[in-house]
Amino acid sequence: MSMGLKEWARNGWVLEHKTSPQEIEDLLRVADRDLADCQANGLSPDWHLSIAYNAALQLANAALAASGYRASREAHHYRVIQSLGLTLGADQGLICQLDQFRKKRNLSDYDRAGLVSEQEAEEIEALARDLRKKVGGWLKANHSSLLKGRG
Repeated sequence: MSMGLKEWARNGWVLEHKTSPQEIEDLLRVADRDLADCQANGLSPDWHLSIAYNAALQLANAALAASGYRASREAHHYRVIQSLGLTLGADQGLICQLDQFRKKRNLSDYDRAGLVSEQEAEEIEALARDLRKKVGGWLKANHSSLLKGRG
């Protein structure tokens, strides 16, 4: 049996959080900015992946906030990504793919340059763009009061 966000809160993985339309708009704007910045000429694949990953992370944060929670500090990115199954009902394949990009981003940001292929950077960008559509539609359908004419 899968856990819900209330069980996650009991485990300390997420904290209850009251969001606002402004917070959701800010998170969507960061994601939209990052998706636009992915189009910049001359980006290394490492940096391209990092920017697109951040867009996806902010989208997952928006879904979690709209659901009344925020991730605790411990394993923050991991929890935010895993929460997509509980917020959007995202399938495990998408979550696993995002988690693999999380690990790759950590290595390329902190340990070693040149680990990311252009194909991987394009894959995470496409995944983030698709997630943007899913989150926008989910917010409109389930939390329209949090949208300031966006979505």
